[in-house]
Formats: sequence, C-alpha cells, structure tokens
Amino acid sequence: MVGTGRLFFFGLFILIGLGFYSCKPKADNTPRLKDTVTVPVKSSLFLSEGLAEPVSVVTRTLSDGTKAECYKIVVKSIPSDHNMGPWCPENITDDSSAGGIWMEGGNVYDVDGAFIKNLASFYNDNTWMMYDANTGAIIKTGTKEECADAANPNVGEEYKNFCVECMPSYVGDITHTYYIPVRPKVAVRPYKYSRGPGGGLGRRMPSVRGLAFNGVVFDAPAPVDRILEAYTLAPFDDAGGHINLAAGYHYHAATGLSTKIYQSDTHAAMIGYAMDGYGIYENKDAEGNSYHDLDASRGHYDSSRGCHYHVDKAGSNNFIDGLRGEFAE
Repeated sequence: MVGTGRLFFFGLFILIGLGFYSCKPKADNTPRLKDTVTVPVKSSLFLSEGLAEPVSVVTRTLSDGTKAECYKIVVKSIPSDHNMGPWCPENITDDSSAGGIWMEGGNVYDVDGAFIKNLASFYNDNTWMMYDANTGAIIKTGTKEECADAANPNVGEEYKNFCVECMPSYVGDITHTYYIPVRPKVAVRPYKYSRGPGGGLGRRMPSVRGLAFNGVVFDAPAPVDRILEAYTLAPFDDAGGHINLAAGYHYHAATGLSTKIYQSDTHAAMIGYAMDGYGIYENKDAEGNSYHDLDASRGHYDSSRGCHYHVDKAGSNNFIDGLRGEFAE
C-alpha cells in the first residue's frame, strides 16, 4: 500500500509538472493573436488618384506555399492627399516652413535654418558645416545627378556637408506593383523584420512594411547611420516622406498627414494595410493614449478590427516590427 501511494503521488507530480511546462511561452516568446474575427482588405479605401491602374484580383503564392486571391495594387508613389516637401531650407535664417523634419533618438526635429546652423552642436562634431558662413546659404543638392550621387551609400567626399534634396520631377512616371492578400491568413509563427536599414524578411519579400491609402509605401527604416557618417542630411518632409530615384516618394514615419479612416470608438485611426493584409493604425488612440498590449510585431486584436498593427512613434524611423500573417511572394 505504501509503495502504491508513493507511485500515485509521483505520477501526480509528473502530470502537474507537464501541465506547467505546456503553459510556458513558445521559444520566440511571441503572444499568439486571436483570429476569431478576420477583416478582409477593402480595396476601395485606396485613393484612385494614387493608382496607375484599377486594383485587380489575381492568384498568388503566399509565404507558406499556399495559393490565395490577392489584390494587385499598382501605385504611382505620388501622394494625392498632401503636398510633398519642402526638405532642405535655403538659408540658416529660414523658419520651419522652409524645411522638413529629422528623426533622432526617437524624437522629431524641424529642419529649419537654425537646425542646420547648429548641426555641429547637435551631433557634438565640428565637422558639420552645411552652410556658407558669409551668406548663410545652405549647401544642398540641386540636380538629379547630384541627388543620385549624394544619396548613394558610397557617397563621395565632394558631397560632405550637403543637404540631400531629391525632387518629385526627378522620378517621372515611376510605378510599383504590390500584392496583398484579399483575406488575411494568420501565420503559424510570426515573421520578424530586421530593424536595420532595408531590413526585410530575406530574399522572399521586399522590405516594404505596407501601403498607405494614397498608394505611398511605409518603408523600412532609413539608413540614417550611413547618411550621417557621410556628413550628409536627407530630411523627410512634414508627412514623413522623401524621394530616392529607385523608390520614388516613400514614408519613413507616420505623422498624421496621409488619409486616415477614423473609428466609431476611441480607437486609433486606420492609415493603411500591411503586406499581409492586416490593417495598420496610428500610434495613439483618439484620446492620445499609446497602446501597451502590442505583441512583438506591434500587433494586437479586438473584435471590431480583428488582428491589426499600430505604427511606432514618428521619431523611431520605424513602422511595424513584423508580420502576423502570410504575405504574397
């Protein structure tokens, strides 16, 4: 009898231990989002002025190898709902209306004349001198060729202390094609973005995080370190966007100027779709509160919107940290 009792308690101990073990988080420590409610993509939310052709439905292979209906979205990379620029002010006497913004340390700074004048103090480096000491004129790119040369990761010495400003006229009729699942499909395990410049998900997917309703992409983090190492500055406009010759106009921050869909409750406004088809919403709700229940992808769930994301704050040079769903390859 004593032996049987010992065996019983030993077995009970093992079962309890296994129960606790089974409740431990997965190895990636990523909370599993619910998907009781799945909200399909509404292609009608994309502004027709930002599209090079009407949105169509095609069959594509998703990242898990399955086939699915996806929206084919061909965009012009030109916003129709707000102006582009300015980026670089003309003179160190100019106010904030003459320039764009810069992101540093999680904060957003106006690139006005005083900001350019004080770069040496701002970065504690006397090499910075981006203006003519006699006239106050700010040194910046002025042609498409200079834009191409100064925006190159291997920028030459001749562009040290240049404010890089690429204009909309340099990119002409550029278009880009993206595919987003019509109905989001939750992934077994989330896909994590690299936080580095251009960080994507490897060879299978571009680094684009999502699309704003105006057709402009929410892009990977700007290569700020490389820009600063060359003693150049490539400001973003007040909407968080700038231009390069390959991508056209694209966003590196969500500042609230692009089209948004306000919600009937106090939830943050919707500003676009991620590449997996889940909605992207502003950083804060209608009352100015941040969200503290986001998972490793910056996503969470509610019964009205299903799984969705909230962008990082504007000064972070980041939008979302991963994809909770499968994406079109």
